[in-house]
Amino acid sequence: MKILVTGAQGMLGRDLLGVLEGGNEVIGLSRRELDVTDRDETIRAVRDAKPDIVINCAAYTKVDDAESERDRAFLVNGVGTQNLALACSDAGIPLCHISTDYVFDGSAKRPYTPFDSTNPINTYGESKLAGEKYIQWITDKFYIIRTSWLYGRHGNNFVKTIIRLAQEREELNVVDDQRGSPTWTITLSQGIAGLIETGAYGIYHITDDSEGGISWFTLAQEIINIKGFKTLLKPIGTEDYPRPAARPLYSVLDTSLNRHIFRYEPQPWQRTLARCMDRL
Repeated sequence: MKILVTGAQGMLGRDLLGVLEGGNEVIGLSRRELDVTDRDETIRAVRDAKPDIVINCAAYTKVDDAESERDRAFLVNGVGTQNLALACSDAGIPLCHISTDYVFDGSAKRPYTPFDSTNPINTYGESKLAGEKYIQWITDKFYIIRTSWLYGRHGNNFVKTIIRLAQEREELNVVDDQRGSPTWTITLSQGIAGLIETGAYGIYHITDDSEGGISWFTLAQEIINIKGFKTLLKPIGTEDYPRPAARPLYSVLDTSLNRHIFRYEPQPWQRTLARCMDRL
């Protein structure tokens, strides 16, 4: 399969290239090589590459900054995704797009399924939902993959931040009332690779297995334990750590359909975290 990956130098994109390169012809385009907000450039890039599928990892991911950079967030996550959908529709090929748990408001009492109503509570979530909507309006050949709490070897993420802060401070305050499913970029990449082989288009949730969700505090504890740090962690509430962007208190995603559609079994979050940290 010939695969074009946008945002190829991002946290997910770099690991995704490594997973896909076994047995596929992969073209990775960074933000400098392809600005998805430029419609003509995007359509031309897809037309020239002649891929069998496009995987969109290009995204504006600064959740807090999006509140003050709303236009930029919607330009990249909304219009940029629209441009890719138009390009793929024009070429008659599917688009695989990476979305987020932040399209939900966090009011659920059970993991969100792909069929649940969306209701984002911050600009980042709104902009990502815009991208999802454009895809569904423009083409019927798509995989929309929602994931959550992504971390990996590349780029900035919670795991690397906790490691850095634990080396600098004796005590850390970590939010303990938001629940989600931490997900390693490698396991997400493996899920993506499996799904795009199926031809079973639709909306999917792919995360590591958190058995109903864990808190940021629990994740930080595991990071500290693996590294053997002596840093003291203090659990705090969301109200004690105000941020420009509101966060859903519960954004666990239900991945149960995946095992029926492409036989994907999520791995325990503790195992994937340990494997990732071995590579940091």
